[in-house]
Amino acid sequence: MWNPTTRAQHSRAGLRYGSDLTDAEWAIFGPFLPVAAACGRKRAYPMREVINAICYVLHGGIAWRLMPDTFPPWRTVYRWFARLRDGGIWETINHHLVMQDRERVGREASPTAAVMDSQSVKTTESGGVRGYDAGKKIKGRKRHALVDTDGRALKIQVHAADVQDRDGAGPLLRASRPRWPFVQLAFADAGYQGPRVATASPIRVEIVQKLEGQVGFIVHARRWVVERFFAWINRNPRLAKDVEATIASAESSLRRVCYPAATTNGSLSMRTRRALTATSQGIVSHDCF
Repeated sequence: MWNPTTRAQHSRAGLRYGSDLTDAEWAIFGPFLPVAAACGRKRAYPMREVINAICYVLHGGIAWRLMPDTFPPWRTVYRWFARLRDGGIWETINHHLVMQDRERVGREASPTAAVMDSQSVKTTESGGVRGYDAGKKIKGRKRHALVDTDGRALKIQVHAADVQDRDGAGPLLRASRPRWPFVQLAFADAGYQGPRVATASPIRVEIVQKLEGQVGFIVHARRWVVERFFAWINRNPRLAKDVEATIASAESSLRRVCYPAATTNGSLSMRTRRALTATSQGIVSHDCF
């Protein structure tokens, strides 16, 4: 809840840019990154500045080439982004930070229930995989998300928008099993009805039906947290559309803004969390210079 105390605690005042990590946030985020080699050429730029630059691109919605001169060269920043993406580091960071944040609020590190939904977004001229979602009338890609019952991102997959929800649910649920093996129940909307989803994985899928006679928008129990998750990530201009040419970069950017990072109380500020969740899924890439 936002109040004078929490606003002061998560204030970005005094930072060079509002997207920079605070000392408390870096203390939690930094240990997950690769350490410098003991031999060979020394790193020319500190990793904290590289991560700050990635956050700046994501939160500012700019191309890599447009980064200010106060950051390392954009080629260096993108090379690190790609290395962390290809090595699965973004997803690993998201995995550990989700567990830390759950324990911080007194919950078990690994969830047993989740919420699933998708969001269709337009793409740009960057190219890559895309399709037409006839229901939403959007040509682009679909982001399939599995979040815990508080809205933390567990697994995110990106594919063409013409893939139906019931077709994308199976791969998403199965892909979540290695890192989240204790999830037994997933809540979803009526688009996931049918045996194709029910038999896709050991996870039981419970359909949250609309209220009888419902007209217009109504908040539904359980499902609202995943809708809030999509609202969170869309606050990052880089994610308003899918500007990436590759699925891997699109997923990594999403993971980056989902990070429940930490400040002095053990969790990142809301603004930084949204920015970091996107990157972890690879949504920011070299394809939008």
